[in-house]
Amino acid sequence: MKGERRFISTIARRLDALGALTRGQRQTGGQNLFDPADNLESDYARDALTRWFQLLYDGRLEATTFGNFVERTGLRLESPDGGLTDNLPTIQRWLNRILALPIALQNAIFEEYLGLVEARIEAAREAGTLDQGLETVRVDHFTVLADELLRTDPVTRAETRLVSLEVTRHLRPLQLQRLVRMHEIGSRHAIPMRNMRSGKVALSVPARRLIADDGAVIERRRLLRPLKSANWTLEALAESHWEEIGVSAFTSAWRAEEEEAAKSPVTERVHFATGLLLPVWKRLPGDHVRVTRLVAEDGQSIIGREVLDIDLAAIADTFGLSGVTGPSAEQIGALVIASGKPLGLASHDPLTVKRSLVGGEQRLELIGFSPDRLDWYKNKGCFTEIIRYRTRLFVPVSRASSVLPALAA
Repeated sequence: MKGERRFISTIARRLDALGALTRGQRQTGGQNLFDPADNLESDYARDALTRWFQLLYDGRLEATTFGNFVERTGLRLESPDGGLTDNLPTIQRWLNRILALPIALQNAIFEEYLGLVEARIEAAREAGTLDQGLETVRVDHFTVLADELLRTDPVTRAETRLVSLEVTRHLRPLQLQRLVRMHEIGSRHAIPMRNMRSGKVALSVPARRLIADDGAVIERRRLLRPLKSANWTLEALAESHWEEIGVSAFTSAWRAEEEEAAKSPVTERVHFATGLLLPVWKRLPGDHVRVTRLVAEDGQSIIGREVLDIDLAAIADTFGLSGVTGPSAEQIGALVIASGKPLGLASHDPLTVKRSLVGGEQRLELIGFSPDRLDWYKNKGCFTEIIRYRTRLFVPVSRASSVLPALAA
């Protein structure tokens, strides 16, 4: 029942508050039990409620009408002069009145309201600004590769440090056996699909629709994959390389991906800002807000705010670190494609490597090149394309790790 979210919301909010009180940082006591959408007293939820009232007044909701809602709940939403009152009910008062409505009406109202909430959360997640609190990640083991001092508090002498770690962990893919228990594969609610470019498979299942600020409904599907899942709008899915396949081909491919993922551990390098974080929180790059606790099998653990490779150079400049360098030329292409954030490249010209969408394909584009040196760039592996009467220079994504170092040499 959707009304149960009233109580889930209270628990999630109080665990958030408990985490903030006991740790003194922007962390949660919820330990990943709750999704950001579960806390109906967050800024996202409050902003969504304000918009919900506006859509209700404008008659753009399907669940109920303005007059019917006011009559059933007894809430005063209209000002004496007409229009919505400036003193709208709080989220707590609104939730309490919703619980007095018939179950079917509760569910319909919550469905549209949560569509507004999730639209805001998705926007924050895509922008990299969604603060999800403390996330615990279990790994096989980790090793400290570098440890730099960022700041020492002048009063308490507490330190803030930038730590680079080499982390080894086994991947834990979603098992086909569990997937079969969760979904009726092959039904219209669980459509097996394959990406015709990568060959990977996914199960397309219904996802909550989003409600735009103008009341427009955005239908979505969720693609479940062995190692990750993501929501797609129907429009984006139709324009993608995902296509329906048979159940037997799907199960065979899923099992192969599952076995491959679980076969051997992966090793990666990560960076954490650790220690006393509050004084430096706003000085850290704000595009990626994620606080993580790494827990190794031998009992070691470390808590900190994750720092992306692409942000290392900015942090070194902000805090005056001499032992920290930005990504190498070999890494720049993959980082730009993954993050969408442009990076500079020292070459004969002051270049900027950026991600550009051309013909529905993500490309690596070079900005700042000298037209007189186009032949030199082409000899190094770049290619040009005339788009809207302008010559643009690109690096092949598949060869970026070798082409970009050649340009920087």
